[in-house]
Amino acid sequence: MRRRRRRVGRRAVEECVKYAKGRERFGQPSWQHQAIGHKIADMAINVEAARVLTYQAAWLVDKQHRNLKAVAFAEAFAADAAMKSPWMRCRSSAATATCRNTRSEKLMRDVKVFQIYEGTSEIQRNVIVRELFR
Repeated sequence: MRRRRRRVGRRAVEECVKYAKGRERFGQPSWQHQAIGHKIADMAINVEAARVLTYQAAWLVDKQHRNLKAVAFAEAFAADAAMKSPWMRCRSSAATATCRNTRSEKLMRDVKVFQIYEGTSEIQRNVIVRELFR
């Protein structure tokens, strides 16, 4: 499941880059406009941060360190980042006014389960708070 989250986020970034390369606004590719370029950059940052947090949590587990906080960080952040990426992709294509019948819409529907499967993001945040105040 965690691998799929990373793939969904990466896929949303790839879809957004593909769309932004092929779309022109005011005589320039849309990715060259700061508002759109920054959204794409934020998507890529979130995907990379989720990957790093997941690898850190896996490394700690491999080293036999019981670190629920690191696992909860990775779990909550990856789920939220996976949901944000397709949403930001839809927002970057404002000219279409909606995201209906697009790959991003399907990604958004598919990824919502990540925020509730294997413990909701809220439960992961409860774990984080408990570990911080331990």
